[in-house]
Amino acid sequence: GIIRVNSQSGKGGIAYLLETDYGVTLPRRLQIEFSQVVQCVTDATGKELTAGNIWEVFDSEYLKAIDPVEFLSHTTVPDAHASEVRHLTAKIRHKGADATIQGSGNGPIDAYCSALAALHGIEIDLLSYSEQATGRGQNTQAVAYIELKTKDGSLWGVGADRNIVTAALKAVTSAVNRLLTA
Repeated sequence: GIIRVNSQSGKGGIAYLLETDYGVTLPRRLQIEFSQVVQCVTDATGKELTAGNIWEVFDSEYLKAIDPVEFLSHTTVPDAHASEVRHLTAKIRHKGADATIQGSGNGPIDAYCSALAALHGIEIDLLSYSEQATGRGQNTQAVAYIELKTKDGSLWGVGADRNIVTAALKAVTSAVNRLLTA
């Protein structure tokens, strides 16, 4: 049968649906944030949401958050003088135009956060990062969950890709786009 989720449903219901139907296991604080996103949708439409509707909301809110920045590709190299520092060059589409940004940090995620922060004149810090594998065999994908600290609190981004680093960088992009369009 179909499980209907309305604005009265608990966070557990939403997280449970995403996990059982789509293999996506949301970190606890992301469950709380996403339940608020779903609440806004149910309040605005007055409708109950099916599992499919919930996935569409999740997909558009997090995975398809590519405005104003869409992540395309990256390269990273260690610093010549400090091996713990990484320099990252990322190709992005910014407001519809291809661009290249650069940043440095203790790893590719940190370096990419620096590059995006500099591009937009914002302050962000990585609060938490987790990852999971979904699917099997040829269909295996990495899903990355990134929580960024902002001047007003924190917010999440989610990215999916066959490459775990790319998934993480897409998740950072998702969070920054959600911050910029909030």
